[in-house]
Amino acid sequence: MHPVAQEESVWPKVEELAARSSQLFLKKLSRNDTSWADDSSKHQAGFYIPRLIRESGFFPELAATNPDKPHIFYAPCVSLWPQTGEIKQSGMRHYSNKGPETHFTVIPHDLFSGLSPASLLLAGRFRESAGDATHWFILLDSTSEDAEILETALNIPSDFHFDLFDPDQLAVANALAVDEAAQLIDELRHAIRTGTLDAFMAGVSRIPSPDTIAEEARQRYFAATGRTNLDPYEMDAPGDAIMRISRDIEYEVFKHYELRRRGSEIVRLLIGEQDLISAVIRGFPVLDAVFLSASQQRKTRAGRSFENHLAATLQGGRIRFQEQAVLGGRRPDFVLPDAPTLMRREARPFNDALVLSAKTTLRERWKQITHERFNCALFLATVDDRVSRQALDELQAAEIVLVVPESLKGNRESEYVGHANVISFRDFFESQVRQTRPFLIDPVGATAIVEERARGLFD
Repeated sequence: MHPVAQEESVWPKVEELAARSSQLFLKKLSRNDTSWADDSSKHQAGFYIPRLIRESGFFPELAATNPDKPHIFYAPCVSLWPQTGEIKQSGMRHYSNKGPETHFTVIPHDLFSGLSPASLLLAGRFRESAGDATHWFILLDSTSEDAEILETALNIPSDFHFDLFDPDQLAVANALAVDEAAQLIDELRHAIRTGTLDAFMAGVSRIPSPDTIAEEARQRYFAATGRTNLDPYEMDAPGDAIMRISRDIEYEVFKHYELRRRGSEIVRLLIGEQDLISAVIRGFPVLDAVFLSASQQRKTRAGRSFENHLAATLQGGRIRFQEQAVLGGRRPDFVLPDAPTLMRREARPFNDALVLSAKTTLRERWKQITHERFNCALFLATVDDRVSRQALDELQAAEIVLVVPESLKGNRESEYVGHANVISFRDFFESQVRQTRPFLIDPVGATAIVEERARGLFD
């Protein structure tokens, strides 16, 4: 892990600096933005500023100051880097004869070395200069808790690359919709005033099941796109659709229910005492339990969400599969076409079955299933753009193919571009299913075989 991800949280510093800023700039770093720090043979020593940001007024205006080289535009930009405590005589350099992007140079080398893919660069423009510095910069490794907090606070979508933000957005806890929060406040005040808080609590005491929330997210997606199902053969980018539904739309649905439940729980606790301080001190164990429960439920929801929408996509494509089959102590997410076929092992051709696992984020768990165990191809689907080159090489050595959304396969922030062991969801459905294994597609309708069919047969 990169040192930025290991050190003490910088979130308090982010909040402090944001409060002193007129505008924020956030960029998901590409490999070109950071690879120079890990390769001494590269001459680049800075990150790229997109043209839209360069022309937005966030940074100083570029000027061609050398008559002999009118194609070179430059602007000084003294910068503060809180993680190293340095003030740098940074600058922006744009070569108008080489393309639209601008280099930001003279920056701390070590901060950019060893970063995980898709890490974040957060910058702010001071309302009043801090010494000579007009701008500040903080790096957040994509695997860090600070990066997760920032993505939540600014409501960063799954297809994010860069943007400008109002610093006040960080003051809105978890980027909750202001009008939705205001509505809940009014409802709670009314319930307290009329003595109906218990009845109100009963109505919001349970967050709907993951399957119910997933279905609501899909219905919102269908309403927005005009689609009626997730047939991967009718979509140009089925993986992007799965990522958008699971990471963006469903999270918004979940936050709606979570806000109502957790907010009501806390209000009920606090109004039981005569003053706020007593309520917080006496009720701290209960508050702690509420926040812990909320955190655990978010993590459980995220994992199940991806699997749920992947299953809906298999069903939409009429692809035969069995979900969560118990196979000798293992439980792959999806077996195509079914567990009995898979467990015939050497008694069938290699391509007659495959295993598809689903992981929202990759950890060591993918090593639980080996290629040799089932005599079939193994695929690991994810919407994680932070997988390292080392992990990709290990997956390839284990003969496990990584399946990622189409936009992640081609973007510059991840390590996926050009890696032979990484394919898109579209490639998976078209090449690995329809072309290589056409018998997996049911011409009549999707066949999802329940887990009970395999239970007891393969334990």
